[in-house]
Amino acid sequence: MKNKAGVIGLTVVISFLCAYYLSFSFLSKRVEDRAEIFSQRVDGSIDHRVRQAYLDSVWNEPVLDILGISFTYKELKETELNLGLDLRGGMHVSLEISPGPLLQELSGYSQDSSFRVALAQTQQRLGRGEKGYFLDIFEEAFHAHDPDKSLASVFAHIGNRNKINPSFSDVEVMEVLERELEQAIDRSFHILRARLDQFGTSQPNIQRLQGTQRIQVELPGVDNPERVRKLLQGVAKLEFWEVKALADIEPHLRSINDLLVRQDTSHLASLSEKKDEKGQLDKDEDLSDLFSEEDSLATQDKDSPTDSIAQEDEKDKEDVKPKNVSDLLALLKSNQALVYEVKDTLRINRLLGKKEVKALLPPDIRLLWAALPTQSSSDLSLLELYPIHAPRGLHKPPLGGEVIRDARQALDEFARPSVSMQMNSKGARAWRNLTRDNIGKQIAVVLDDRVYSAPVVQSEIPNGSSQISGNFSIEEAKDLANILKSGALPVPVRIVEDVVIGPTLGKKAQRQGIISILCGLGMVVLFMILYYAKGGLIANVALAFNVFFILGILTQLNSSLTLAGIAGIVLTIGMSVDANVLIFERIREEMRQGVGLRKAIDLGYSKAYSSIIDGNATTFLTALVLYLLGQGPLKSFSITLMIGILCSLFSAIFITRLILFWLTKKSTTEEAVRLHYGWSKNFLIGKTFSFVDRRKKAYLFSATIILLGLVAFLHKGGLNLGVDFLGGRSYVVSFSTPILSPSEIKTELSPLLEQKGVEVKTYGDPKTLKITTSYLIASADEHADKEVRDRLIKGLGEITGFSYTPRDSISSSGDEDHFWIASSSKVGPTIARDIKESSLRSLILSLVVVFLYILFRFRQWQFGLGAIIALFHDVFFALGIISLLHFFGIALEIDQIFVAAMLTLVGYSINDTVIIFDRIRESLQLRSYENKSTIFNTALNKTLSRTMITSATTLFVVVILLLFGGAALSSFSFTLLVGVLIGTYSSVFIAAPSILDFSNKKDLARGKKAKRIDV
Repeated sequence: MKNKAGVIGLTVVISFLCAYYLSFSFLSKRVEDRAEIFSQRVDGSIDHRVRQAYLDSVWNEPVLDILGISFTYKELKETELNLGLDLRGGMHVSLEISPGPLLQELSGYSQDSSFRVALAQTQQRLGRGEKGYFLDIFEEAFHAHDPDKSLASVFAHIGNRNKINPSFSDVEVMEVLERELEQAIDRSFHILRARLDQFGTSQPNIQRLQGTQRIQVELPGVDNPERVRKLLQGVAKLEFWEVKALADIEPHLRSINDLLVRQDTSHLASLSEKKDEKGQLDKDEDLSDLFSEEDSLATQDKDSPTDSIAQEDEKDKEDVKPKNVSDLLALLKSNQALVYEVKDTLRINRLLGKKEVKALLPPDIRLLWAALPTQSSSDLSLLELYPIHAPRGLHKPPLGGEVIRDARQALDEFARPSVSMQMNSKGARAWRNLTRDNIGKQIAVVLDDRVYSAPVVQSEIPNGSSQISGNFSIEEAKDLANILKSGALPVPVRIVEDVVIGPTLGKKAQRQGIISILCGLGMVVLFMILYYAKGGLIANVALAFNVFFILGILTQLNSSLTLAGIAGIVLTIGMSVDANVLIFERIREEMRQGVGLRKAIDLGYSKAYSSIIDGNATTFLTALVLYLLGQGPLKSFSITLMIGILCSLFSAIFITRLILFWLTKKSTTEEAVRLHYGWSKNFLIGKTFSFVDRRKKAYLFSATIILLGLVAFLHKGGLNLGVDFLGGRSYVVSFSTPILSPSEIKTELSPLLEQKGVEVKTYGDPKTLKITTSYLIASADEHADKEVRDRLIKGLGEITGFSYTPRDSISSSGDEDHFWIASSSKVGPTIARDIKESSLRSLILSLVVVFLYILFRFRQWQFGLGAIIALFHDVFFALGIISLLHFFGIALEIDQIFVAAMLTLVGYSINDTVIIFDRIRESLQLRSYENKSTIFNTALNKTLSRTMITSATTLFVVVILLLFGGAALSSFSFTLLVGVLIGTYSSVFIAAPSILDFSNKKDLARGKKAKRIDV
């Protein structure tokens, strides 16, 4: 063996680096064990909030000292093997930038009808999940409304004089808009990252998804998802406005009152009910000029007037009031300010939204509601409406939040949590002038179009200090200070994908993954020893190195190990022995022909190289395509698979040969490296199965299964597509005891979720359900998530009689009637569309890449066509089986993990096919004078033992994955189980025989002369 020293040196270096990086995982685990002891409750359960607080407290503290070198917990975590959220719990969020407000600002808030209609149509089309880039759709809609109008006529104004001038063409304007949008996304990314850095969660991960308008965030160990959503979506547009005295606008209010009294109130009430059955405003009642988009108080959170606003009190509608007083004045709860009960705010919004009412208000007045309600002495929940003085226009305050230099949580004069702010020098001057000019008057502190406080100025404030007070908790005040310090987002963002995994579910997935790896590894190790004797021990050493290298390299690359990644490792274990099987079978074949041991080893490796390289290269290319085009768990799976392929090649080719060289150095007898037992010495040797002659029966069998699957597919209207492809929300709900059947719960739950694609099924065990719905998935309302969740919790409580608990784990005593949400996920229509398209592209591109590789390696189109026919056969055969199962009531969920299984099926099948093709090519070169069918049959029979052994080892680990991998990998495991069987069958009965059917003697003669490329 050449370069032994180089192989030994490289193995030692890689092993040392892997051991070094993996050691940090064990060291950080010690810190986490201490955190669990610290957070243990009396009943033995873990308080995950206390555990996370402990870990956050030691984040920057030294926790380890090695030879005088200190390591903080943060440094340990940054170097350890990073576990994905599905293995440790946490939150994954995809945020999408909303360009609409940016275009409004760039247009100077233009009222041009073409602009407004185009913007509305663009938002509607994208909201439905339509494919396209925002600006392209906007431009198309703009010109569809008025083909002769130029974009410059809207965007060229004094505010943009340094960016756009009236002579610009549409192309030039679009370039400016694209540049502004790109800069806004980039600023949003940096602002969000600054917010997360101050959030207090260990290892926050934020990345911008290039080529999209999305930002992806991962927060491990998060125990308050709603707080995170507020932190991420808060625009933090801070403004300081002058407040008009009530006396200044009283004449206008009287005029409005007289107008409303004259109108037919009964007709207005009836019309209002029809227009607002779902809490939406009619186009004629557009409040955009008076109120911000956020002013509809019917959708605020629990600290705001939520439920009482969304539902009007019928009794109040019938309240008796003087005939000359409208609701605008009759509902007032104060003589000194515009104060109303929370439940009346929706009615006030309707009245003030009328065009004729808006026309009676001064143009320099903007009405904004207070952010938080107050309680009156009679326990009424009250909200004040502030008349904001806006002489410079509705969107340009006297002082904006860009001047804030620092912000921090503090206490106000009543010892209540507040936010203290310090301005820069420019802001301090403007604040001094503003307070000096408004002594004795109110100045409103407005955040995201909500008035948080409106103090009366007692004297000039010269030092640039100000304060936001309100009904805050300390946590809310800290978050608000964090947001203000980081800065306002230049554009709003909305959550289009939201996954929350509880720590208990993550721990369960960890256990299942470890069991899967150990059991799969154990089965393969045992089989290799039983079949190959001492050769099996050698292969197992290589296998151990392989797994060790995979984990070590993942750590060095700072890649996350997810549940899908564990599936990739388990699959790699099954496939990694294939190279050793090829080599050992070649060595045994040479020894049966009388070749000496040392020479047989050399020839075995030499002749197996081509097949090993070709088989692994095709699988690697498939995984590479999956990495480039896949999303989420597919990337983790593909990274692990690619690393596994490279590691298995190194360990199988170099490490095993090094061991064989060492074993045969002193003895060249067969006993030095025994590669068989008595029963396995001639297993399947000398068998002559007539595969080629039976190909037509195989074609008929396959066509029948595929046709039956197509019928089942059409009958069922398709496959059971998951949330990944359809969009929607899914919840894994755990109960402390077994409950009703999923079908009963679905029947009762569907009306509460308006029959919107509700699916209920068990998830791993009878006490756990996975509930999926598309209810409100297309809604842009930021509170839609809360509404769906609240309806689900309420419905499950009423149906089962169980009580909801927010805890992720429940103690064993006294909790027999509780349920909790162990994990949840949301996939918006645009995300679902992208996942669907990327999955289809992955599959198609994989087939194209495989065809081109086969064509390059074998120099004949018939080989490439045979491989593609076999791959299409495998995909449609597998889909046919799944469709038939769906027809008979066994519905596998088609999600991203299923796509990974299909592409793995493609990789596995082509691996098997290429090895058979390689032997056919070799046989054509050596025995071109023989009958071609005989040559093909001989090649198939000679590779049969390798085919069966590799299939058996892969099946072992796939079955283990199916049994122990958990519900999250059930569809993946079952699809692979079917795929391994189909791939083995198609390689023998479809791929190879199809070459013969598409070839003639001339083609095969030309093929035997093709130059063989050996490595």
